[in-house]
Amino acid sequence: MTNVTERVYTIPTRNEVSANNQAIFDNLNKAIGFTPNLYAYFAKSDTALGDYVAFQNRKSTLRAKEREVINLVTSQINGCRYCQSAHTAIGKMNGFTDEQVLEIRSGAASWDNKLDALAKFTASVVENKGRATIDSKEIFFAAGYTEANLVDTVIVIGDKIISNYIHNLTGFEIDFPLAPEL
Repeated sequence: MTNVTERVYTIPTRNEVSANNQAIFDNLNKAIGFTPNLYAYFAKSDTALGDYVAFQNRKSTLRAKEREVINLVTSQINGCRYCQSAHTAIGKMNGFTDEQVLEIRSGAASWDNKLDALAKFTASVVENKGRATIDSKEIFFAAGYTEANLVDTVIVIGDKIISNYIHNLTGFEIDFPLAPEL
């Protein structure tokens, strides 16, 4: 048996990334006051950060609050503490209370039937690797969501799975207030 130690994954500084990525760092600093470690880590690739930001900022049929429901549910199921923490903060900026964020992370939103249907559908999609239950799909559509919303929900889930997996693989420092455990 070999004695193997876990690799330490480091976050690159602005000066350690390509000129294109430096420009994205600058835009993030202007927009939110800092470059989150997740985005900085993507900059280890010359193109991944730009691709990810474009993917994340695409036009969607879903409102910001709906995207946060998807982000919170997906991050909880995938066990990503970084994204749970980041989206707890972003969820609160979008008007959710601490209690609502915790309920969303558990896969429900009892105070809003439409968001509840979205949370349950998202949980079913993620837990079943895209093979959501018939019930969760029917509840989703009965709540007023469309097939275009279904497509956009899966796009947001895919976006979040990418970031969940990056952090779950690397475990770099969480630079948001740590979300409470469920």
